[in-house]
Amino acid sequence: MASQDWFEKDFYAVLGVTKDVSDADLKKVYRKLARQFHPDSNPNDKKTEARFKEISEAYTVLSDSASRREYDQVRAMGGGARFTPGGRGGQGGFEDVFGNLFGGGGGSRVRFQTSQDDPFGGIFGAGGNPFGGAQRGPTARKGADLTAAITIDFRTAMSGGEVSLDTRGSKPLHIAIPAGVADKQKIRVRGKGEASLTGGPTGDLVILVSVTEHPVFARDGLNIRVDVPVTIPEALLGATVEVPTLDGDRVKVKVPANTPSGRVLRVRDRGLSSKGKKGDLLVTILIVTPEVLSDQAKALIQQFADLTDDTNPRDVLYRKADS
Repeated sequence: MASQDWFEKDFYAVLGVTKDVSDADLKKVYRKLARQFHPDSNPNDKKTEARFKEISEAYTVLSDSASRREYDQVRAMGGGARFTPGGRGGQGGFEDVFGNLFGGGGGSRVRFQTSQDDPFGGIFGAGGNPFGGAQRGPTARKGADLTAAITIDFRTAMSGGEVSLDTRGSKPLHIAIPAGVADKQKIRVRGKGEASLTGGPTGDLVILVSVTEHPVFARDGLNIRVDVPVTIPEALLGATVEVPTLDGDRVKVKVPANTPSGRVLRVRDRGLSSKGKKGDLLVTILIVTPEVLSDQAKALIQQFADLTDDTNPRDVLYRKADS
């Protein structure tokens, strides 16, 4: 954009903000207007599309501190006047505006010799302008990022899959979910955000993932945890039990004799895979007691208690508490 265009356009008015608007507030206003006037939200509406281009053009200039400062200086010098080409009988152009500044009163004019159509080059050096730096146009800015939130089940999060995401005025977007995605993790999909109107790259789509809990499995880094109940006889005498896995099959796990409740047994390489590493399946043993005991079972348990009454499992606890 040439500086002459800046005399003609009030970018603050385009965005509906004051000149002292902060960068943060400017960004909020732009995002609100961009959502409102985006072509995807108003298909086949030429007026809205033109309004969206005006908004993007204004934000491109005002969101960059250097171009905003230069824009303010240009507007302050010109007072919002419209420049027309100079010449006899005309209302003057740049020559008229700057003639009096350099002592050219009484109809005399200062003529500027420029290269590359720079109206300030003759007096400020090649490529210069009265505000410092080279004459600049809009930089190619990346389009705005879009955000979305999805909820997926635990198994999809661990194994990977594909979800369909509705987008404004467009066909559903199919998103690949990588295996092992964590709860509250963000996935960035390149090039699926707002289009850039200044020739820059398209923005991204940032997806916040929520993972639902599983009734059996839980994640621990690359490991998968599962609680497995065993009976008192299995814990005391030892047993081989089947344990479910995230893959849908079952593995046999040997429970050693005299295994206490809460002990963790490890099944190698049955967890998650990531960057060449493989997690394990961590099996926590939980000893369960029967809800109902027959009289005969109670009698046998009493016999067992009588045979083992010389030991107290809380002795160690008491010693540690008294130390």
